[in-house]
Amino acid sequence: MNERIKQLAAQAGVLADFGEDIKVGRWGIGGSYQSMEKFAELIVQECMRQVEEQYKPVLEDTEMMKDTHWDGYVQCGVDSYVAIREHFFGEEE
Repeated sequence: MNERIKQLAAQAGVLADFGEDIKVGRWGIGGSYQSMEKFAELIVQECMRQVEEQYKPVLEDTEMMKDTHWDGYVQCGVDSYVAIREHFFGEEE
């Protein structure tokens, strides 16, 4: 299992450690509906963070933003971030 996914699962309270060898299925995921929902939210937030990490440095670089090539790149990143947030959390900022 991906290390970051294990961290998120542990944070959400859905990861049980049954030993060291994860290659033979010794990690179990399960829990209450609330903990599984929290796990899903954490994964979506992680995806949003990854999108933001890609476009935000460009947005904050005034020299890069003078080049119109980056306008579309940044707008695509912003649009993706907003679409993910609204789809999963129904929020508008």
